Amino acid sequence: MARGCGLVLSLMETAASLVVPLFARDLVDQLSEGGLSTGLIVFLGGTFLIQTVSGGFSYYILAYIGENIVAHIREQLWTHILRLPVSYFDEHESGETMSRITQDTTTVKNLITNHLVSFVTGVITIVGAVVILLTIDWRMTLIMVSSVPVALFVLMPLGRMMYKVSRRLQDEMADFSANLGRVLSEIRLVKSSNAEESESDKGTRGIGQLFTYGMKEARIQAVISPFVTMIIMVVLVVLIGYGGVRVASGALSAGSLVAVIIYVFQIIVPFSQMATFFTSFQKAMGATERIQFLHEIPVEEDKVKAYITTERLTFQDVSFGYERSERIVLKGVSFSVTTGQTVALVGPSGAGKTTVFSLIERFYRPSAGVIKVGGIDLQSIGLEDWRRSIGYVSQDSPVMSGTIRDNIGYGLQYMVADEQVEIALRQANAYDFVMKFEDGLSTWVGERGIKLSGGQRQRISIARALLRDPSILLLDEATSNLDSESEAAVQEALRTLMEGRTTLVIAHRLSTVVDADQLLMLEDGMITGHGRHAELYRENVRYRELVDQQML
Repeated sequence: MARGCGLVLSLMETAASLVVPLFARDLVDQLSEGGLSTGLIVFLGGTFLIQTVSGGFSYYILAYIGENIVAHIREQLWTHILRLPVSYFDEHESGETMSRITQDTTTVKNLITNHLVSFVTGVITIVGAVVILLTIDWRMTLIMVSSVPVALFVLMPLGRMMYKVSRRLQDEMADFSANLGRVLSEIRLVKSSNAEESESDKGTRGIGQLFTYGMKEARIQAVISPFVTMIIMVVLVVLIGYGGVRVASGALSAGSLVAVIIYVFQIIVPFSQMATFFTSFQKAMGATERIQFLHEIPVEEDKVKAYITTERLTFQDVSFGYERSERIVLKGVSFSVTTGQTVALVGPSGAGKTTVFSLIERFYRPSAGVIKVGGIDLQSIGLEDWRRSIGYVSQDSPVMSGTIRDNIGYGLQYMVADEQVEIALRQANAYDFVMKFEDGLSTWVGERGIKLSGGQRQRISIARALLRDPSILLLDEATSNLDSESEAAVQEALRTLMEGRTTLVIAHRLSTVVDADQLLMLEDGMITGHGRHAELYRENVRYRELVDQQML
């Protein structure tokens, strides 16, 4: 509906603009003969009014259509990126991805909203003007049209150069944005390491690259713009000179010459806009290719089958290695966790404990082997249902920018009452410190929760897991940042939460897992021992060394 209305209004504007020179011709001819028709003046004024009103409305409607298209592109891209596998984010910096969503879509937006509208109306105006000019004087029209192949002969290779330069410029902008994101997100590390100068040098080099490609683009544009202007001026001079000769010979009226000149200007303006459109189109092609590249990356699959919460979790000869890395992190890992059982993963750093959790969360797919839930391949289970059944408390305790209330209820599909939030905070031993804040649950935590201490962030993460009421708990050093008093309270809350739930725990402090139903000893990606604490201490030399080092 909007597209049809915008097109009709554009046609009305174009038709009105094309009629104006004809009225101007009659006006000049009547004045030269000493007369002037009142009807002609009324028609001319009405035409100007129609052109102005229809032009304004058509531009707005077409701009709305363009903005709507770009908004749809951004929405699809953002939705797609959120569903890309974690392996994509391992290989690409966040700043680079941000540049694709912002810079590249802005380039496409500029083409559609700023240039496509004028291009469409310009093409209609040029075609209409040329048709009318042929009826007025076909000789002068051919002189004007003959300049088009000359212009295209020069502009086409320049356009290809602009495409290559623009693509490199967009890539450099993405790299620069990635570097900015990396530095600004870890500004405290930069300052504490006295790395301001080195990061300043890296930024300066990136800015220099942007300047270099920007100047290359400017050099091409410096050729295109004057060349187009020169072609226009040459054509105009030739037409005025040739038209003057024809008026002097009586073959053409003065009014017709005026009409021809007005039509030439009506062609010149959109022709100049088309040259700008041509340049912007080359830029947008590079941006569109990068957007298309993102769309071609497969998203995480989500099967329709629902997850059955009471089934056994089993690893069968699971091996895994990260992309672009020759190192195998897990090597033929096999174990089972029955419903309601607590299993602890212990071992030295880098043994693959956190990778096991990542595979359970389905951040990655096993390179070999299979993970099953009650005999069903984990990959065939509904991803959203599966992750909703998991409560993951990691060592990093990630907290999003926002309020404490936002963070505790993050990701839930329903509104959570403050009473429920407060219960979760009490169980996680976080209620007292939250209520000491002036704004309580509405306290703003800052970027990545920087306004909270490490222990506070960890207790917020635990409260978040408590509120989800999960079937499976993944606790990755869940109490590592707590003082002794808080740790005791949180351990008691976790014990309550773990009742009747399948729980996997990663712990370097073995005192927190000695009561686990089963301990798995991981070394160099392999399980080298399993059993309860006493059994494993008796049979596994490496576990015995870890226990003795911690004087348990």
